Amino acid sequence: MADNSSIESLIAHIQELGNVIIQLKDENAWLRAKLERYEHPKNSRNSSVPPSKDENRVQRNKSLRLKSGRKVGGQPGHEGTTLIMNDSPDRIEEHKPIYCGHCGKGLTAIAAELIEKRQVVDIPVVKPVCTEHRVYGKKCSCGHVTTSPFPAGIRYPIQYGPGTEAMISYLHSRHYLPFNRLRELLHDIFDLPISEGGIHCLLKRFTKKAQPLYDQIKTKIIESSVVGTDETGAKVNGERNWFWTWQNKKLTYIVHSTNRGIDTIKRVFAQGLHSAILNHDRWASHFHCAAKGHQLCTAHLLRDFNYLEEKYKSHWAIAMKDLLMAALSLKKELTWEDHYKPNETIELLKTRLGDLLHATIDPSHKESITLQKKLLKHRDSILLFLYHPKVPPDNNGSERSIRNVKVKQKVSGQFKSEEGAVIYAINRSIIDTIIKSNQNILKGLTLIANLTTD
Repeated sequence: MADNSSIESLIAHIQELGNVIIQLKDENAWLRAKLERYEHPKNSRNSSVPPSKDENRVQRNKSLRLKSGRKVGGQPGHEGTTLIMNDSPDRIEEHKPIYCGHCGKGLTAIAAELIEKRQVVDIPVVKPVCTEHRVYGKKCSCGHVTTSPFPAGIRYPIQYGPGTEAMISYLHSRHYLPFNRLRELLHDIFDLPISEGGIHCLLKRFTKKAQPLYDQIKTKIIESSVVGTDETGAKVNGERNWFWTWQNKKLTYIVHSTNRGIDTIKRVFAQGLHSAILNHDRWASHFHCAAKGHQLCTAHLLRDFNYLEEKYKSHWAIAMKDLLMAALSLKKELTWEDHYKPNETIELLKTRLGDLLHATIDPSHKESITLQKKLLKHRDSILLFLYHPKVPPDNNGSERSIRNVKVKQKVSGQFKSEEGAVIYAINRSIIDTIIKSNQNILKGLTLIANLTTD
């Protein structure tokens, strides 16, 4: 009996240990899955995570940019810039010798010969110009007194002029100066004692004049054949808000919104963008915007494939990355007409893409499977850039158009009000559009500031 009880006790103990082993295996699997995010973290080089969210600086060898084989620095044929002498200087100072440097004899009566000239380019003291407008009245023989009117825009006993409006908008929206530093700069450099409240009023006045041009940019975007779009978060009075952009090579249209979803698109472009191929980063809301077609950003896709390659050593991700790189190389070789002609290489890439989107992936590579399903749903939006000469393969232009919002917040901090955010969106849209037309920014803003409003 003792032997039987010992055997039963051992069996019970083994069963208990078996249960513990099963429990430990489950716990180990759970912990390993949880630790995967630390072993293969997502960052700005292998996903859509913005650089500001990177926990540690990523190694430069993760860049998507391939080596060009060229040396660092200016390339042959590059036109450098340097300070050159002016043929028509504003002021000339002549330095002629009066006495001989050897014997001391006077040289005043002897004609001087120009030996050498040097120029100094400097900034004069900037002083505001005060213009006084005086209106007069004249009495007619009929007894009526006619008084001449003030010029358009002259409404108050004393006010700041359009040049000041343009300069404030330029420094605020192009150079990101916060109100306090802007007030200091205006006082120290231009000798203009303007309060922060006065700066805000001048910005509002300029923005009111700029509104028609802003609306015109929107109209041109609606009529465009190619539009890139992106969005980014921003703090407005402590709350999470968003700035959206719709842009192309000629135009930039930025909108402030409290919403990152489809509601913003419906509010801004209620009728959609039916003439445009819409280029974006696969954010779901963008697919709800009616468009002629959608192009997924290949730069985002390549980062996604980098991540899957690092995490799973995924052959599928490597193959997809190779396919995209081949498509990008082909895009550089295509002429304008080639986009509209039958092309065997494009068709081979399209067939290869279809095979990869239907390929069997290791069931343990869950994120690869998820991405495959998403891309299969939008397969027509992956290589669309090979069929349209104006459609870029990436959405980098939109990221550049929206990055200024982040720079503005880095320098100036959060926007204090929604009104301030809207003012920035309008002015920055116009500034970026001026930049894209290769025009002088301050001169362009001054033209707007000289407009009159009701």
